[in-house]
Amino acid sequence: MPYVITQSCCSDASCVSVCPVNCIHPTPEERGFGSSDILHIDPEACIDCGACADACPVDAIFPADRLGTRDKVFLEINANYYKENDDITSGWTDVVYPVIPKLPHDLRVAVVGTGPSAGYALRKILDRTPAKVTVLDKLPTPGGLVRAGVAPDHPSTKNVMRGFDLLYRDPRVTMATNVEVGGDTENGQITPAELAEHFDAVFYAVGASESRRLGIPGEDLPGSTSATELVAWYNAAPGVPVVGGGHDVVNAGPPIVVDGSHRAVVVGTGNVALDVARILVSPPEMLATTDIADRALKLLREQNIHEIVVLGRRDQANAAYTSAEYRALATIPGVEVVVHDEADPSADDLSALNLRNPADPSRRRIVFLFHSSPEEIVGDDRVDGVTVRTGEQRHQIAADLVVRSIGYRSVPIEGLPFDSARGVFPNADGRLLDDAGEVVPGVYITGWARRGPSGGIGANKLCAEQTVEEFISDAVAGRITRTAREAKEFPKLLRRRTRELIGYHGMRAIDRNERRLGAEQGRPRVKYTQVADMVGAAGWRKR
Repeated sequence: MPYVITQSCCSDASCVSVCPVNCIHPTPEERGFGSSDILHIDPEACIDCGACADACPVDAIFPADRLGTRDKVFLEINANYYKENDDITSGWTDVVYPVIPKLPHDLRVAVVGTGPSAGYALRKILDRTPAKVTVLDKLPTPGGLVRAGVAPDHPSTKNVMRGFDLLYRDPRVTMATNVEVGGDTENGQITPAELAEHFDAVFYAVGASESRRLGIPGEDLPGSTSATELVAWYNAAPGVPVVGGGHDVVNAGPPIVVDGSHRAVVVGTGNVALDVARILVSPPEMLATTDIADRALKLLREQNIHEIVVLGRRDQANAAYTSAEYRALATIPGVEVVVHDEADPSADDLSALNLRNPADPSRRRIVFLFHSSPEEIVGDDRVDGVTVRTGEQRHQIAADLVVRSIGYRSVPIEGLPFDSARGVFPNADGRLLDDAGEVVPGVYITGWARRGPSGGIGANKLCAEQTVEEFISDAVAGRITRTAREAKEFPKLLRRRTRELIGYHGMRAIDRNERRLGAEQGRPRVKYTQVADMVGAAGWRKR
């Protein structure tokens, strides 16, 4: 009985490397890796050894006879991949051993960030070099967008962090969280120049956390927000204000109210847009079993959104979401999915969707409106609706909430060059470039900060590993500048600059406390939403 890869696949290719018969594709060397929804097991070649299931960091691989009802469709999806790509073949392959580089034994490296691209860079550095590594993160807790971006109802994806936690325990690794990199030394930040001075190489894996704007009238009305803000709010990211319910309108944070149309409009068709739509319309009792923020769960119980309209500029065939994310919508109890994909609809066609009026309280639904772009967000004191153009028709959608999910940018770091037009740090194959386009020795960029916000965990793994290989080639060739500082000097700088420095044991203490609070409510964890509470849980006394 062959094994089958299911929806929660993160495509990090851990399974590929352990398969003895090369029956999992696409591999990192093949077309489609990083853009394919999932990896696929060849049912004809699988020898049922189970090595892939053991290696999978997100528990996405099961024997075919143990698939749940909703996952049985993946039997056909896995098999069809090989029918549609007849040039992809499986079979026994020769073992290829990597070249072991000759590197200095006393290399010191810093990694800024703790998301997937940082974690995979750390793993590659530990595997391929003798370097000692200091990992820094501005938040007390690790995880980046795995903690603050992955939807709370997708818990298996977050299991990728278990492998990174093993790396954090390595004796060559020093964790330093609650440390921000930037130019404000008076408020405890460590500058890029200081990192370059104390380390032989610095890797920036800082992601892309700033949302792009629509650039239309009414975008700043209360009731209009970004997916970045909304996701951070319901995922308990620190620093996001708790939003008032009832009839209150809160300008800071995601402004959701219970009066009005009981409808939200989501602009964009990427996976994050679908996550937002799914969370907003899901029954609160289902979300109550996840690690969603208490602040979000309380308000979602009160606001009672019945309907989500997802606007896509192009047709459904060119929507940005993966088919796995789209299929997940069918698993929401009591929610109808309606797709309108006509390029030139009539006014009667649009009227039949009944979007000008408040949502029908007797049903919950998600409406996909393709060939559509927002032209104006309307309302006096807050959002009342959106003017939308669908084909040649201009029409109104009544809405309480508008969420833009149209892309992301990295946030500049003072002291580092930044490409404002692309929203990334300028680089050549991961090597940072200065304003004159010259390589900055020993400074590397990886993940979304390197290439822009495209691709998921698997693409970030490949990007991180490639970047580390570039560092190794630079180190072998003598193209990095070795630090003249002693190893003990940077920890002293950290302690002087950062009053409440958190290391590995503090991180674990926060994790234990969140899990304990979750166990009391029958949930995976209850996340802290304030840095001060995290610092207290880590063992620092509250000041």
